[in-house]
Amino acid sequence: MRHFPRFLAALAALWLGAASLTASADTRITYKSASAGTAYYQMGVELSEAIKAGTDGAMTLTLEESQGSVQNVMEVMARQGNYVFTTPPPLAAKAVAGEGPFAERRHPRFQEIRGLFPIPSLTMHLVVAGEQDTLRLEELAGKHLLIGQGSFGAREAARYLELFGLTDEVEVDDADVGSAPDALKNGQIDAFATAGSFPAPNVIETAASMPVGLVSMTEEQIAETGATPQEIPAGTYAGIDEPVMTTSLPVAAYTTTGMDDDTAYTLTKTFWERREAMAESSPWWRSVSPSMLANMRGELHPGARRYYEEAGIEVP
Repeated sequence: MRHFPRFLAALAALWLGAASLTASADTRITYKSASAGTAYYQMGVELSEAIKAGTDGAMTLTLEESQGSVQNVMEVMARQGNYVFTTPPPLAAKAVAGEGPFAERRHPRFQEIRGLFPIPSLTMHLVVAGEQDTLRLEELAGKHLLIGQGSFGAREAARYLELFGLTDEVEVDDADVGSAPDALKNGQIDAFATAGSFPAPNVIETAASMPVGLVSMTEEQIAETGATPQEIPAGTYAGIDEPVMTTSLPVAAYTTTGMDDDTAYTLTKTFWERREAMAESSPWWRSVSPSMLANMRGELHPGARRYYEEAGIEVP
């Protein structure tokens, strides 16, 4: 009996050691993308669920709201460990180079930014009432176009109107783009511009309730914009049975060298292995393919690169 307390002490130590080992096996990652209610925040929710399922709960993504990509990159200065953020690749490149919004706030930690994988791009949509299938950019002349204000879509739409000499030919409305579907249905506007990962919910809603068309740009026009070409496949939206050529802003998930190689490897591997399952419930994941790695800027994380090498995926 005198040895029984010793046995209990040994058993307790063994249990505590096992508990500690289990705790250390759980990997927690902070994921910062966009504000709640946006498509990119919803993508974060879906990605979090996919990573948890794909790793049997060993890896957990905790979502944080964000005010935008610049904030996401700026937080690299203070974040330690497993910090993942989304941003257009050119913005990540500007942080590394100390240019643009980072010119006055250069920081050595920006040199530690590393790429993981692409996510759905911001795709430009120019939606026109009463038009079936596709129409030319020039056919916006004489129409009342709502572009919103402050967003990427609003800036791009205004830039394209000026670039192609349509500024004086189109009546521009800068009201909130959230009101665009109803305004189009009510005949208050003829068209609206929006940028989002396709299929975009507001375009789905509009195309399902009334005849609409999408502006399809020529290769020459897309080249002149300097933006990334993007094809929206035929049948993506009701009544639009032709492919639509437009532009997009690539977006990707990045981390820093603060994330260890094994974590970056597992995160990247699980993302690609669960992408098809995510696409079954949310079609915007279908637009993501390994070819989009060509849009990423800067260095890949060594752990992510290891996965791509094992999977036989060519990294540009």
